[in-house]
Amino acid sequence: MTDSAAPCGDSASLLIVEDDPTFARTLRRSFERRGYRVSSAASPEEAERLCAAADFDYAVVDLKLGASSGLSVVQMLHGRAPQTRIVVLTGYASIATAVEAIKLGASHYLAKPSNTDDIEAAFASGGEGDASVPVDGRKSSIKTLEWEYIHGTLVECDFNISEAARRLGLHRRTLARKLEKRQV
Repeated sequence: MTDSAAPCGDSASLLIVEDDPTFARTLRRSFERRGYRVSSAASPEEAERLCAAADFDYAVVDLKLGASSGLSVVQMLHGRAPQTRIVVLTGYASIATAVEAIKLGASHYLAKPSNTDDIEAAFASGGEGDASVPVDGRKSSIKTLEWEYIHGTLVECDFNISEAARRLGLHRRTLARKLEKRQV
């Protein structure tokens, strides 16, 4: 694996795990133009098959893969090849999933929409933290705090809605309605 994000000489290998075919195709083409050897998968099972055949220098993993969680892909990738720089992309960013992704081996976590430049910058950071990030950001709203608590409970329950509703003290339909408004 090269130290910089842009491949030098021998092109770097990249795995894209994304269930949206249009976005996956766009990312693939963009990275191929930059010299990466790109493989793509639309499910955790496909990603596991590809990883059994080869190690990857980099990986871009969508957090939500249909009914599956991209966190399982992060865990599998990191377990097979700890040197792989993994960036998790999500349209449903929360503190709970960011923490879990990093614990499981992701080097970076980006909210969608993110472009190739953002992803390459995340690869280049190599998982290094930035102590200059301001800590006095704006306070979270009650709705955001509620959503993060719900999402954290869903992660603990492996996205089992019935179990999460029980733990949250909500009726299953009430939780389902909340999730429809702001999908996981």
